[in-house]
Formats: sequence, structure tokens, C-alpha cells
Amino acid sequence: MRFVAGADEAGRGCLAGPLVAAAVLLDLEALGAAQVRALAALNDSKQHGEVGREALYPVVLANVARAAVISRSPRSIDERGLHRMNLDALREALLCVARPGCLCLVDGFEVAEMPFEQQAVVHGDATSAAIAAASILAKVTRDRFMRRAAERHPGWGFEEHFGYSTPSHRAAILERGVSPLHRMSFQSTAYQQLAL
Repeated sequence: MRFVAGADEAGRGCLAGPLVAAAVLLDLEALGAAQVRALAALNDSKQHGEVGREALYPVVLANVARAAVISRSPRSIDERGLHRMNLDALREALLCVARPGCLCLVDGFEVAEMPFEQQAVVHGDATSAAIAAASILAKVTRDRFMRRAAERHPGWGFEEHFGYSTPSHRAAILERGVSPLHRMSFQSTAYQQLAL
């Protein structure tokens, strides 16, 4: 197998902000020793701190044959459902990078209606360089978006928790209500306390 694509998402379990999926294509025949070493340093984006992920972002882009990042808005998540939007975004990202004869690896579960061979890899972001690379791209892209969103929507602390359910985020929701970036379909104790 010459071509391997990997896909992962960031922001699935958030109270606010987009869901971001990324996919990369590795051309295994074109990888040199330096590229193999660079890709070996990758692991699940959650295993790296923010500074480490930012440092790995250009490394990923320099060592993959193709990359794609797809975003789904909080509104689309509310209207169509988180799981459906997650699968749609992963599929779209993979279709942007995959090529004939490619094996598509997805973290966790298979994506429907893929015209390429695929394999779900449980904890793939920790075991597959292709999925780990996609994980880095998705997480860094989403974190950058949330830092910019914090400037437009101050008071919720998006630059600190990036939309995840933390004590400070839940306290901000109780104090301020929800912002346009909050997902109203997400089942959360913080939301239930507001009786939304």
C-alpha cells in the first residue's frame, strides 16, 4: 500500500465552538528518513500541550502529501446532530485528500459511503501517524479559531478552555447565559441548570 490517509476531529465534546475534522494523505513511497522521524514524533494531539501542538503543525504540513481541514458550525450541529456532522466532516476531509488505491484510517469508527478502502482504528490518534497528523491539524485549527472567538465574544473564557466543559466555562454560562457559539443541543448539566 503506497497511500494512507488518516482522519480525526477536534471539538466533539465541547459546549461551544465548531467541530473541526482534518485528514492527511501520506505517500509512503515518497517519505524519506527525515520525514519518517518527523512523523514518528506525532501522537494524539491531546498528549501534547498547546505549544507542542503549534510546533508540530508546520511539521505535519511539511511531511504530508495532502491535507484538508473541514469545520461544522454550532448551528449545523444543533440542526443536524453532532454524530452526523462529525461523520460528514470526516468524510468530506477524507474525500479531499484520498486518491485511488488509498487506505483511509479513521479514529474510532468507519465513515459511511466512502469510495475508498477504510479501517476504523480505536485510539488511532495514538497508534497511526496519519491519524495523529490529522489530530494535530484539527486541534490547532480549532484552538486558533476559539482564541479569535474569545476576542469577539469576551467573558466566556474561550481562550482558556476552548469551549470544553470546565468549571470556569460552566460558571460563565450560569452568569452570562450562552453566546452565539454555544451548542444548544449539547446535553450538559450547566445547560440544564439554566433551564434552556
